[in-house]
Amino acid sequence: MQDKDMVNDVLSQINASLTTYATAIAESSNPQLRQALQQIRNSDEQFQFDLSQKATQKGFYKPAQPADQTTVQQYKSQLS
Repeated sequence: MQDKDMVNDVLSQINASLTTYATAIAESSNPQLRQALQQIRNSDEQFQFDLSQKATQKGFYKPAQPADQTTVQQYKSQLS
């Protein structure tokens, strides 16, 4: 398995776990458990961001081009 494939696999797994954490946090009624899950989620989000930055630098990942301001404003007005 090549580095690019491993990085993409890890990013995919982290994204799936972040979705699971969001569900568990939303459904948790225990404050301590909720806080622990939020801390784990925050840590994973930071790791995901850092890894995606490195993947972009190495050319493993190419993010979408940023939307222009006109498009952003159109969507904002539609959502308001």
